[in-house]
Amino acid sequence: MNRPRRLKWQYPAIAVVAAGAVSFGLMHASATPAAAAKKKPGATERIKNDPPPTLFTDAQVASLAKQQAAQKHTADALFARWKAAHGSTRDDKAFSAWAAQQVPAPPNKADRTTELHQVQELAKTRTAAGKKAATWLETHGKGDIWKLYAHDRRELLPQEQGAVEKTELKTALKLAKAITEKVAARDKQPAPYVLDPSLRPDKHLKAGQKGPYSYPSRHAAKAAAAVTLLGDWSPHRAEDYKAMAAQVVYSRLYMAGHVNSDITAGTLVGDLVGDYFQNAAAPSAASK
Repeated sequence: MNRPRRLKWQYPAIAVVAAGAVSFGLMHASATPAAAAKKKPGATERIKNDPPPTLFTDAQVASLAKQQAAQKHTADALFARWKAAHGSTRDDKAFSAWAAQQVPAPPNKADRTTELHQVQELAKTRTAAGKKAATWLETHGKGDIWKLYAHDRRELLPQEQGAVEKTELKTALKLAKAITEKVAARDKQPAPYVLDPSLRPDKHLKAGQKGPYSYPSRHAAKAAAAVTLLGDWSPHRAEDYKAMAAQVVYSRLYMAGHVNSDITAGTLVGDLVGDYFQNAAAPSAASK
């Protein structure tokens, strides 16, 4: 398969799906104007109002795509231990604590400094188009992209099944966020632009500011969790989801939100969360 050719239609398709879905909603808005006025814009509306620019090339994100694939094997092996002990029983609280424990300690100071230098070198290659792509991916990569993919799929599903999948994806993204925040508070690794404010002058950091903490990456965790679930539901589109995840995490290095170990750790969290939801039965009383 010629991957660059595939990517040419993949990303504009996001905007096309968004536009179509919003048009459908607008046809029905006149029936309930008050409800439409109160409802906050969803992922589809947000992306329609901010369509994707030209994103990064396959060559730029290739190494991260391979890294994410390798991390999935690590996560699957770790999750097998959880499954052996818990089966398919849902216990979100216990799983969250367990998953946080699986995230290794961050690199030592010397190794993290080396990673910071890598990000500094990448920053020297920034272009106007690259910054535009990275900004769009940073803005929509935590949730909107994945929710839009799920919305696209729901258009062809029975309503009940679509509702179940919508809730499951939303819950998985929320759990991935919670675990990354727990680990970040534990390990307290400042983001690259905190260590070197010149990398992101738009952040307006205060003197002596220590956070935000970037290990693990929340974007990477949410992307990995979404890729597992969406790929399970629509196997024929799995490669598209993986390609988009690589775009999202590359943008975080490009704009100095993270160093590489942040991405690796976040991907591990997301893969574990994806495996957990893929394997889980109905929630137990303990998880509520």
